Amino acid sequence: MGTAVTCPLTISSLTLGTVPFRERIRAAAAAGFHTVGLSVEAYGEARRSGLDDDAMRAVLDEHGITLGEVEFLSDWAPRAGEGDSPAPSAKERTAFHIARAFGADHVNAGLFEATPLDVIAERFTALCERAGELRIALEYMPFGAVPDLPTAWELVHRTGRPNAGLVLDVWHWVRGATAPEDLSPVPAARIFTVQLCDVGPDPLADMRQESLHLRLVPGARTDAAERLLSLLEEHGVRTRVSAEVMSDALLARGPEATAKAVYEATRRVLSAHPAVCAH
Repeated sequence: MGTAVTCPLTISSLTLGTVPFRERIRAAAAAGFHTVGLSVEAYGEARRSGLDDDAMRAVLDEHGITLGEVEFLSDWAPRAGEGDSPAPSAKERTAFHIARAFGADHVNAGLFEATPLDVIAERFTALCERAGELRIALEYMPFGAVPDLPTAWELVHRTGRPNAGLVLDVWHWVRGATAPEDLSPVPAARIFTVQLCDVGPDPLADMRQESLHLRLVPGARTDAAERLLSLLEEHGVRTRVSAEVMSDALLARGPEATAKAVYEATRRVLSAHPAVCAH
């Protein structure tokens, strides 16, 4: 059966799609999650619905939930033809506000449009400098400008900043054909979060669409999540663990059913490796 999972397990913002804030928090708590992720977009919708920060804190407190992570910055490097980095975006300022206002561990970041590595390194360093005391977790994606773990670690290392770290996502690990040895040079403390899910049997030509709509709950088809957790445990990683299962099929069942299915599957996988999320 394994050991019971007592770590503060997070449900990512995208796992619950566009569910309104109150319903999102209620579903997460009912399923058993300790913390939630929140996207800038979900926060904006909550504000437009009439909830200010104090009201959102009251909802979180009512359900015994904390905010663990903020999603997702992707506009911190210049687009093709811009020639220079724009000023910090409104989205960046909002993400930093959310993290500070609710005490989130980190803000996740990535990049989609092809950009020279030296430019990415310069702009990622600047992003981390603007973040100040906040931690920035860089996510590599096989369809993005940072396509693999070695590149992501090089960028984090080049910042020279302690608030720069990594996201390790099972889906990207598998579809990006990440090798276990790619983890070797990465200090355990620089892995700021691990995102768990499973992958389907047939890769789509459009990997981004597959990633956003067709993920499976951890352990549904393969042992990819457990193998990654085992590797991280051996590497000495102790970090936040987030369930990120973007699934149109699950969301069609409603937020409560989605959160429950994701929590139960994630808990089963984590039960063999609870040390990874004992942060």
